[in-house]
Amino acid sequence: MEKSLQWSEFMKVDMRVGTIINVEVFEEARNPSYKMIIDFGELGHRKTSAQITQLYDLEGLVGKQVVAVVNFPPKQIANMMSECLVLGAVGEDKEVTLLTPDLKVKNGLKIG
Repeated sequence: MEKSLQWSEFMKVDMRVGTIINVEVFEEARNPSYKMIIDFGELGHRKTSAQITQLYDLEGLVGKQVVAVVNFPPKQIANMMSECLVLGAVGEDKEVTLLTPDLKVKNGLKIG
C-alpha cells in the first residue's frame, strides 16, 4: 500500500488550467512527444512536452484547455526546459488522456 499523502502536502501542489497555444512534434525527445506552449493567463506562458501522440494530433490540441502543475522546478527534457507538467490519465498501453475542464474557463484558474 502506498504512503498516505498529508493534506498539507497536497495543498503545496499548484494545479492550474491553461490553453495550448502552440504545439509541434518534439523531434529530439526519446519517446514520441509534442512540445507545447500553454497560456496560463496572469501566470504567463509555459513550455512543456507530453507523450500524448497516441491519442492526439497537432491540429486538435491548439486551443484545448488542460490541467497542469505549475510549481515544479524547470526540468531539462532533451534540448528543452519544461516549465510545467500537463496531467493525464495513463492507460494500460501507456496512452495518455489529458485532464481537461468540462467547460471553458479562464486561463490560470486554480484547481482545488
